[in-house]
Amino acid sequence: MTDSTPAPLNYWRTHQGGGILLIVLTTLAFASLDTATKHATTLAPVLMLLWFRYLFQAVVTFGLRFPVQGKELLTTPNPRFQALRGLLLLVTSCCSFFGLQYLPVGEFTAMIMLSPLVATALAGWTLKARVSARRWVLMATGFSGVLLVVRPGGQVFSWALLFPVLLVGTYASFQVLTSRLSGEENPYTTHFYTGLVGAVIMTPIAAAVWNTSALVNFWPWFVLIGFLGTFGHLMLIRAYMRASAVVLAPYLYTQIAFATLFGWLVFSHVPDAWAWLGIAVIAASGVANAMLSAHEMAKVPVKA
Repeated sequence: MTDSTPAPLNYWRTHQGGGILLIVLTTLAFASLDTATKHATTLAPVLMLLWFRYLFQAVVTFGLRFPVQGKELLTTPNPRFQALRGLLLLVTSCCSFFGLQYLPVGEFTAMIMLSPLVATALAGWTLKARVSARRWVLMATGFSGVLLVVRPGGQVFSWALLFPVLLVGTYASFQVLTSRLSGEENPYTTHFYTGLVGAVIMTPIAAAVWNTSALVNFWPWFVLIGFLGTFGHLMLIRAYMRASAVVLAPYLYTQIAFATLFGWLVFSHVPDAWAWLGIAVIAASGVANAMLSAHEMAKVPVKA
């Protein structure tokens, strides 16, 4: 018997197709997280929201994976790298939570999507990976897009631009370190320690600004932020378990579309014409970078 299911439907049932669906779901979760964060920071202390976001990830990951992995969930050959990775993502989240208080979701997301390009440059420096001239051109093109978004006199030009600038650096470093750890660590172990490191660091800080009434009155927002952050990263793990980074990378830029849409629906913000052009340039340079990676991978001979 032959399978009568239409070919396109069959494709989405494959590992690669499933990975693409999961990565799009990931970007939807992250765009929703940024939108929820922008609103929630008007209701509760930012540092308490950050604390709960990481506590939620650590507790939920432990609850879901410890029955499956047992003590292996806690076993890591790279404890210092795990601590550094957790710290880098925490700083990234701090920049995001504070930056979103002042900047529109769509433009903020577009700027931080430069991270993969910056990570390429960092990999060339720290991991001694060769960075081709075409990649440097794409990086320069991406930065030109950012300049269009943040130009003087534009909608988002302010001191708060320091947050996405710092975020791009820390998140690019996070990506390079994640690449360094891949193959050596169970992804769920890494996910657990990322939440644990953030929760441990943020607990005394959150205690200093504790507001019980905010937690009691707005607890659904705390839970929503914790859930979206944890769910998004879990879907990211599942996506990369199904398909390669080369296949998935272009679809990461759907986050810009989701973030811009939510910024319009929730906050009635629409980027101006120059910002739209800048967003398009950033997305195009990122997708081109991913396609270049796919082309380079295709030329690498398969080992027997």
